[in-house]
Amino acid sequence: MLALQWLTNARKVMDDIERTQLENIRKAAEVMAASIECGRWVHTFGCGHATIPIEEMYPRIGGFVGFHPMVELPLTFFTRITGEMGVHQFVFLERVEGYGVEIMKGYQFDSRDTMWLFSHSGINNVNIDVAIEAKKKGMKVIAFGSAAAAKGKQTRHSSGKTIFDVADIVVDSCAPIEDATVPLKNHQDKLGPVSTMAFVTCVWLTVITVAEILADKGIHLHIHPSHNVPGDTTARERLEEALAVYKQRIAGV
Repeated sequence: MLALQWLTNARKVMDDIERTQLENIRKAAEVMAASIECGRWVHTFGCGHATIPIEEMYPRIGGFVGFHPMVELPLTFFTRITGEMGVHQFVFLERVEGYGVEIMKGYQFDSRDTMWLFSHSGINNVNIDVAIEAKKKGMKVIAFGSAAAAKGKQTRHSSGKTIFDVADIVVDSCAPIEDATVPLKNHQDKLGPVSTMAFVTCVWLTVITVAEILADKGIHLHIHPSHNVPGDTTARERLEEALAVYKQRIAGV
Protein backbone atom coordinates (compact mmCIF):
# COMPACT_ATOMS: atom_id res chain seq x y z
CA MET A 1 0.00 0.00 0.00
CA LEU A 2 1.63 3.21 -1.21
CA ALA A 3 0.08 5.38 1.49
CA LEU A 4 1.87 3.37 4.16
CA GLN A 5 5.12 3.85 2.28
CA TRP A 6 4.69 7.59 2.72
CA LEU A 7 3.99 7.06 6.42
CA THR A 8 7.19 5.04 6.76
CA ASN A 9 9.15 7.77 4.95
CA ALA A 10 7.64 10.47 7.16
CA ARG A 11 8.46 8.56 10.33
CA LYS A 12 12.04 8.10 9.14
CA VAL A 13 12.44 11.85 8.68
CA MET A 14 11.12 12.49 12.18
CA ASP A 15 13.43 9.82 13.59
CA ASP A 16 16.38 11.37 11.72
CA ILE A 17 15.56 14.78 13.16
CA GLU A 18 15.49 13.34 16.67
CA ARG A 19 18.71 11.40 16.11
CA THR A 20 20.78 14.18 14.54
CA GLN A 21 19.31 17.65 15.15
CA LEU A 22 18.47 18.03 18.84
CA GLU A 23 21.76 19.75 19.64
CA ASN A 24 21.31 22.36 16.91
CA ILE A 25 17.66 22.80 17.86
CA ARG A 26 18.78 23.55 21.41
CA LYS A 27 21.31 26.10 20.14
CA ALA A 28 18.64 27.77 18.02
CA ALA A 29 16.20 27.79 20.92
CA GLU A 30 18.73 29.47 23.22
CA VAL A 31 19.22 32.30 20.74
CA MET A 32 15.47 32.72 20.30
CA ALA A 33 14.86 32.64 24.04
CA ALA A 34 17.39 35.43 24.53
CA SER A 35 15.52 37.63 22.05
CA ILE A 36 12.15 37.00 23.67
CA GLU A 37 13.51 37.41 27.20
CA CYS A 38 14.66 40.96 26.48
CA GLY A 39 11.30 41.90 24.99
CA ARG A 40 12.32 41.54 21.37
CA TRP A 41 11.19 39.26 18.56
CA VAL A 42 11.90 36.09 16.69
CA HIS A 43 10.93 37.08 13.15
CA THR A 44 9.86 34.18 10.94
CA PHE A 45 9.95 34.07 7.15
CA GLY A 46 9.60 31.64 4.26
CA CYS A 47 8.19 31.35 0.76
CA GLY A 48 5.61 29.02 -0.73
CA HIS A 49 4.93 25.94 1.36
CA ALA A 50 7.72 27.06 3.69
CA THR A 51 5.22 29.57 5.11
CA ILE A 52 3.22 26.69 6.59
CA PRO A 53 5.58 26.28 9.58
CA ILE A 54 5.31 30.03 10.14
CA GLU A 55 1.53 29.88 10.26
CA GLU A 56 1.78 26.81 12.50
CA MET A 57 3.75 28.46 15.30
CA TYR A 58 2.01 31.81 15.81
CA PRO A 59 -0.79 32.68 16.21
CA ARG A 60 -1.71 29.11 17.14
CA ILE A 61 -3.22 27.22 20.04
CA GLY A 62 -0.23 26.22 22.14
CA GLY A 63 1.98 28.93 20.68
CA PHE A 64 3.05 32.01 22.61
CA VAL A 65 3.89 35.68 22.13
CA GLY A 66 7.43 36.32 20.93
CA PHE A 67 7.29 35.08 17.35
CA HIS A 68 6.56 37.62 14.61
CA PRO A 69 5.33 36.14 11.31
CA MET A 70 6.52 37.94 8.18
CA VAL A 71 4.32 36.61 5.38
CA GLU A 72 4.57 38.22 1.96
CA LEU A 73 1.25 37.52 0.25
CA PRO A 74 2.49 37.08 -3.37
CA LEU A 75 4.99 34.51 -2.09
CA THR A 76 2.37 32.67 -0.09
CA PHE A 77 -1.09 32.76 -1.59
CA PHE A 78 -0.87 30.88 -4.87
CA THR A 79 -3.77 28.49 -4.37
CA ARG A 80 -5.60 30.05 -7.30
CA ILE A 81 -3.01 28.05 -9.29
CA THR A 82 -3.44 30.11 -12.47
CA GLY A 83 -4.49 33.69 -13.10
CA GLU A 84 -3.96 36.32 -10.42
CA MET A 85 -1.18 35.35 -7.97
CA GLY A 86 -0.73 31.97 -9.61
CA VAL A 87 2.07 29.42 -9.51
CA HIS A 88 3.95 30.95 -12.48
CA GLN A 89 4.24 34.31 -10.73
CA PHE A 90 5.29 32.72 -7.44
CA VAL A 91 8.07 30.65 -8.99
CA PHE A 92 9.35 33.79 -10.71
CA LEU A 93 9.13 36.06 -7.67
CA GLU A 94 10.91 33.82 -5.18
CA ARG A 95 13.92 33.88 -7.52
CA VAL A 96 14.02 37.68 -7.93
CA GLU A 97 17.13 39.02 -6.24
CA GLY A 98 16.42 42.26 -4.40
CA TYR A 99 12.82 41.43 -3.56
CA GLY A 100 13.82 40.32 -0.08
CA VAL A 101 15.69 43.60 0.45
CA GLU A 102 12.48 45.49 -0.28
CA ILE A 103 10.48 43.25 2.05
CA MET A 104 12.88 44.04 4.88
CA LYS A 105 12.30 47.78 4.41
CA GLY A 106 8.73 47.33 5.62
CA TYR A 107 9.72 46.49 9.20
CA GLN A 108 11.75 47.87 12.07
CA PHE A 109 14.39 45.54 13.48
CA ASP A 110 16.77 45.46 16.41
CA SER A 111 20.12 43.73 16.75
CA ARG A 112 18.64 41.77 19.65
CA ASP A 113 16.08 40.18 17.33
CA THR A 114 16.44 36.76 15.73
CA MET A 115 15.57 35.97 12.12
CA TRP A 116 14.20 32.43 11.69
CA LEU A 117 14.07 31.34 8.05
CA PHE A 118 12.59 28.28 6.38
CA SER A 119 13.82 27.12 2.97
CA HIS A 120 13.84 23.55 1.73
CA SER A 121 16.61 23.97 -0.86
CA GLY A 122 18.24 27.16 0.46
CA ILE A 123 19.07 28.44 -3.02
CA ASN A 124 16.30 30.92 -3.87
CA ASN A 125 17.02 34.62 -3.80
CA VAL A 126 14.30 36.12 -1.61
CA ASN A 127 15.23 34.02 1.41
CA ILE A 128 18.92 34.74 0.92
CA ASP A 129 18.20 38.47 0.58
CA VAL A 130 16.34 38.41 3.90
CA ALA A 131 19.13 36.46 5.60
CA ILE A 132 21.84 38.83 4.38
CA GLU A 133 19.86 41.93 5.36
CA ALA A 134 19.17 40.49 8.80
CA LYS A 135 22.88 39.89 9.34
CA LYS A 136 23.63 43.47 8.28
CA LYS A 137 21.25 44.65 11.00
CA GLY A 138 23.10 42.63 13.61
CA MET A 139 20.54 39.86 14.04
CA LYS A 140 21.32 36.21 14.51
CA VAL A 141 20.04 34.20 11.55
CA ILE A 142 18.71 30.69 11.98
CA ALA A 143 17.88 28.58 8.91
CA PHE A 144 15.82 25.41 8.82
CA GLY A 145 15.91 23.33 5.65
CA SER A 146 17.27 20.30 3.87
CA ALA A 147 20.85 21.42 4.39
CA ALA A 148 22.75 18.14 3.94
CA ALA A 149 20.71 17.03 0.94
CA ALA A 150 21.07 20.48 -0.66
CA LYS A 151 24.84 20.55 -0.24
CA GLY A 152 26.46 21.21 -3.61
CA LYS A 153 23.35 22.76 -5.18
CA GLN A 154 24.14 25.98 -7.01
CA THR A 155 22.71 29.08 -5.39
CA ARG A 156 20.75 31.52 -7.54
CA HIS A 157 22.06 34.51 -5.57
CA SER A 158 24.88 36.77 -6.77
CA SER A 159 26.55 36.48 -3.36
CA GLY A 160 27.42 32.90 -4.24
CA LYS A 161 25.90 31.75 -0.95
CA THR A 162 22.95 29.62 0.00
CA ILE A 163 20.80 30.43 3.00
CA PHE A 164 22.68 27.74 4.92
CA ASP A 165 25.98 29.53 4.22
CA VAL A 166 24.62 32.81 5.58
CA ALA A 167 22.96 31.45 8.73
CA ASP A 168 24.59 31.41 12.15
CA ILE A 169 22.77 28.21 13.08
CA VAL A 170 21.34 25.58 10.72
CA VAL A 171 18.85 22.89 11.61
CA ASP A 172 18.57 20.19 8.97
CA SER A 173 14.97 19.16 8.27
CA CYS A 174 16.32 15.78 7.10
CA ALA A 175 13.92 15.78 4.16
CA PRO A 176 15.22 14.54 0.79
CA ILE A 177 16.01 17.32 -1.67
CA GLU A 178 13.37 16.09 -4.15
CA ASP A 179 10.85 16.26 -1.26
CA ALA A 180 8.34 13.79 -2.73
CA THR A 181 9.13 10.25 -1.61
CA VAL A 182 6.70 7.69 -3.07
CA PRO A 183 7.24 6.37 -6.62
CA LEU A 184 4.17 5.65 -8.75
CA LYS A 185 4.25 3.10 -11.52
CA ASN A 186 4.33 4.47 -15.07
CA HIS A 187 5.17 7.97 -13.78
CA GLN A 188 8.44 9.89 -13.63
CA ASP A 189 7.54 12.10 -10.66
CA LYS A 190 7.00 10.85 -7.13
CA LEU A 191 4.15 11.53 -4.71
CA GLY A 192 4.08 12.33 -1.01
CA PRO A 193 6.33 15.24 -0.02
CA VAL A 194 7.67 15.24 3.54
CA SER A 195 9.28 18.67 3.93
CA THR A 196 6.21 20.33 5.47
CA MET A 197 5.86 17.58 8.06
CA ALA A 198 9.58 17.87 8.75
CA PHE A 199 9.37 21.64 9.18
CA VAL A 200 6.40 21.43 11.55
CA THR A 201 8.18 18.75 13.59
CA CYS A 202 11.23 21.01 13.89
CA VAL A 203 9.05 24.00 14.76
CA TRP A 204 7.45 22.39 17.78
CA LEU A 205 10.67 20.82 18.99
CA THR A 206 12.18 24.31 18.87
CA VAL A 207 9.27 26.39 20.20
CA ILE A 208 8.70 24.04 23.12
CA THR A 209 12.41 24.17 23.94
CA VAL A 210 12.30 27.99 23.87
CA ALA A 211 9.33 27.88 26.24
CA GLU A 212 11.14 25.51 28.57
CA ILE A 213 14.22 27.74 28.70
CA LEU A 214 12.13 30.81 29.51
CA ALA A 215 9.90 29.06 32.04
CA ASP A 216 12.96 27.72 33.85
CA LYS A 217 14.01 31.35 34.30
CA GLY A 218 10.64 32.21 35.82
CA ILE A 219 9.45 34.17 32.78
CA HIS A 220 5.70 34.15 32.23
CA LEU A 221 4.65 33.26 28.68
CA HIS A 222 1.48 34.51 27.05
CA ILE A 223 0.23 31.28 25.52
CA HIS A 224 -2.69 31.08 23.11
CA PRO A 225 -5.28 28.84 24.81
CA SER A 226 -7.82 26.61 23.16
CA HIS A 227 -11.20 28.32 23.27
CA ASN A 228 -13.04 25.11 22.43
CA VAL A 229 -12.71 23.29 25.75
CA PRO A 230 -16.06 22.97 27.58
CA GLY A 231 -15.97 24.48 31.04
CA ASP A 232 -12.88 26.64 30.52
CA THR A 233 -14.44 29.96 31.44
CA THR A 234 -11.28 32.07 31.26
CA ALA A 235 -9.95 30.95 27.85
CA ARG A 236 -11.24 34.02 26.04
CA GLU A 237 -9.77 36.24 28.74
CA ARG A 238 -6.34 34.58 28.37
CA LEU A 239 -6.54 34.88 24.59
CA GLU A 240 -7.35 38.58 24.81
CA GLU A 241 -4.46 39.06 27.24
CA ALA A 242 -2.03 37.37 24.84
CA LEU A 243 -3.24 39.48 21.92
CA ALA A 244 -2.99 42.66 24.00
CA VAL A 245 0.61 41.85 24.89
CA TYR A 246 1.37 41.11 21.24
CA LYS A 247 -0.15 44.42 20.12
CA GLN A 248 1.77 46.31 22.77
CA ARG A 249 5.07 44.73 21.75
CA ILE A 250 4.49 44.95 18.01
CA ALA A 251 3.86 48.70 18.17
CA GLY A 252 7.52 49.37 17.41
CA VAL A 253 7.61 46.75 14.63
